[in-house]
Amino acid sequence: MSMNQGRTGAGAGTGLAAPLNPRRIAAYFGLVVLGALTGLAGALVQSGWSPGGLVLALLGSAAVFYGGRVATGTAIGVGAPAVGWLVAVMLLTATRPEGDFVFAAGTGSYVFLLGGMVAAVICATVRKVPQPGPDSARPGK
Repeated sequence: MSMNQGRTGAGAGTGLAAPLNPRRIAAYFGLVVLGALTGLAGALVQSGWSPGGLVLALLGSAAVFYGGRVATGTAIGVGAPAVGWLVAVMLLTATRPEGDFVFAAGTGSYVFLLGGMVAAVICATVRKVPQPGPDSARPGK
């Protein structure tokens, strides 16, 4: 008897064991780009409208991370936009030789950096994306 004969549950090819096909790779690449754009937009908005811009930037980041999780159904769906977000934000924190920078050394910038990372970790560790039942449209039945 092999190890897989007695198992029940998720079928082969789901979650992390799902085969990579061109559509899945394109989806993950699109999520990386979307995460980078969200990081760029959040970096610009978080200091512009205090404190509402910071809240908006964090909610936008969390929405992209969770949306990646829902769209793909895997934790990699959170990791892809999180990587794009982190790369964009880290590139924007570095000062240029001319002395230009996007992030000022302030509380809001640090809250945005740490809050975005915490949001990514929370979205990645969500146990399972809630799925509506077959009769969810008719609660009385």
